[in-house]
Amino acid sequence: MRRNGTGPDAERTSPDRPDADRPGPAGSTGPGPAADGPDDRRLSLLMHAAFFLLLGASLARFLMRHPGETRTPWIIALSALLAVLHLLGPVLGSRPTPRRLTWLGVLVVVWMVLVVLAPSFAWCAVPLFYTGLRILPPRAALALVALLTVFVVAAQLRLATGFDPNLVLAPPAVAAIATAVFVHMQRQAVRQRELIDDLLRTRRELAATERREGTLAERQRLSMEIHDTLAQGLSSQQMLLQAADRSWGSDPATARRHVLTATGIAERNLAEARRFVHDLAPADLAEGGGLEAALRTLADRETAQSRGRLTVRCHVEGVPAAALPDRVQSALLRIAQGALANVTEHAGAGVAALTLTHLDDRVVLDIADNGRGFGPTERAPEGVRGHGLPAMRARMRQLGGTLTVESAPGEGTVLSAAVPLPHTTAPPVPEDRA
Repeated sequence: MRRNGTGPDAERTSPDRPDADRPGPAGSTGPGPAADGPDDRRLSLLMHAAFFLLLGASLARFLMRHPGETRTPWIIALSALLAVLHLLGPVLGSRPTPRRLTWLGVLVVVWMVLVVLAPSFAWCAVPLFYTGLRILPPRAALALVALLTVFVVAAQLRLATGFDPNLVLAPPAVAAIATAVFVHMQRQAVRQRELIDDLLRTRRELAATERREGTLAERQRLSMEIHDTLAQGLSSQQMLLQAADRSWGSDPATARRHVLTATGIAERNLAEARRFVHDLAPADLAEGGGLEAALRTLADRETAQSRGRLTVRCHVEGVPAAALPDRVQSALLRIAQGALANVTEHAGAGVAALTLTHLDDRVVLDIADNGRGFGPTERAPEGVRGHGLPAMRARMRQLGGTLTVESAPGEGTVLSAAVPLPHTTAPPVPEDRA
């Protein structure tokens, strides 16, 4: 972050600016100062105002105490020249270019001549401290401050009627305090800019990380969506078409039924694909009626497509305190679709039941069948699709829910998905007043 340099002007360079890598003047231990910021511009305006105020006060004091002297025209001319030179400073910029250094040298020489002719102009040195510290390299700036301080002390001693220790000690103390304050402010400004740069860089890195994580999460979600809809539909179509091919010659009517069933599944998959393109919501939910209606539609459709081999019933228990979030409805419907697909392909069941239970703090979906089941040491049948239960568990983890499976050989399987709901305060029960 910080470039090489030890002084305030060396540290003021921002690494994000194009001028940061340009070399400073000869003898500088770091690059020159960068473009002024809003705070620098405000401080510069304040110093300009202070300079002209001190210059005007010094000239007025001289004219009041030394009227009609032969040096008065020279004092007025040098004061005007000093004012013009000071006005040229902002035009030349703030970088330590040779022209800028020449201007600073002429400005200091004119001020010294004025101080020699009229010691009242000594206090104009304070704004010059600021100008030198901003433009020059650290060591040169400190040397200039020391030189200006010597002239201020000499001018104060000339104005005094006798020796006063305060006149010797006060100007160096003021110069030291002003320099220390300026250097401290510059270093604080550099640290603040560095912290802001670090914060912005961290925010950019965090945003990039979140985008990557969001992309991965979206890919996983899409894979689960495709698995629970299109992949299952294509698998069912493949099974039906294979069955139709085997019975094509011996039982054309059965083969035709299989083909018609596969056509219905294809139509359903097409609706799901169009829904993916639109907003990736389940087509059954998009038809209206919420999760309960979508589950009943799913049960009726699975029953119809099985041609009497499987009967799917749907039960709803309890009343929801509020509408379920769309993500919860979509996840539970996808789990029901995946579970019924596994029942159809692997369980050999004749009856399956979908039970949606609304509780105060959660909603639970149970999918039970009377199929062959499996033992605790057996692996749950996942089929050729490769997702199955892991995809369902991933959906539940995203919602902070749980997925449990209970099964035994010959006793069927019960899959239970529970999703916690945000806490809702029940409305107060009115008291019976007799």
